[in-house]
Amino acid sequence: MGAGHAHKLYRHARSPVHELPPHCKIAATFGFVLAVVATPREAVWAFGLHALLIAAVAAAARVPAGFLLRRLLIEVPFVAFAVLMPFVAQGERVHVLGLSLSESGLWGAWNVLAKGTLGVAASVLLASTTELRSLLLGLQRLRMPPLLVQIASFMIRYGDVVTDEMRRMRIARESRGFTARGVRHWGVLATSAGALFIRSYERGERVHLAMVSRGYAGTMPVIDEVTAERAQWTYAAALPLAALAVCLTGWMLT
Repeated sequence: MGAGHAHKLYRHARSPVHELPPHCKIAATFGFVLAVVATPREAVWAFGLHALLIAAVAAAARVPAGFLLRRLLIEVPFVAFAVLMPFVAQGERVHVLGLSLSESGLWGAWNVLAKGTLGVAASVLLASTTELRSLLLGLQRLRMPPLLVQIASFMIRYGDVVTDEMRRMRIARESRGFTARGVRHWGVLATSAGALFIRSYERGERVHLAMVSRGYAGTMPVIDEVTAERAQWTYAAALPLAALAVCLTGWMLT
């Protein structure tokens, strides 16, 4: 994990949120998501306050609203699932715009949409203000199992390598006049996928042998030790503590 790895979600900026240690931001995001999930679905106003907290963090991190909203499109499949819930769920029915909908399904759809959107927004903000390499260091600092951290590290490092290999294979096919137009071309694509798998496996074997020859014994050396001061922990804890206060108030008023 000695070298950086930029990704499209990260937004370069100078802000108090960017400067926080990665493990502080990971812990704060996790705490916020837990508070949102624990909030009763009937407390609709509470989710509005959670959204305001996310907006405040985005403003402090200098992340534009458009940037955040575009990244939220990743939850479209969950939105589609939530839209279907009022139609397929059982229980008492209510009529809305001439449609017979399940009341429990409506509450379930609202629950999924509100909590899912807030969770995704918090994750997008974390990725927008923390580089991938720093995220891995933060997970390591939080005592995540080293093997999982190493797997994530190799996935990040060699994801682009495999993607570039796919691009070269596509260019090679097209340079020979091949264009997939239907089912009869699936065989060629399946052969390409098999070749890509074999090449990736062989590359992994070579990388592992190279690591072993350099003294790898199951653990990666820590080059940069990330630490956090008490003030930084306090600053990071403001988000989950505020969300917890909203959650507890929601339970008391429901």
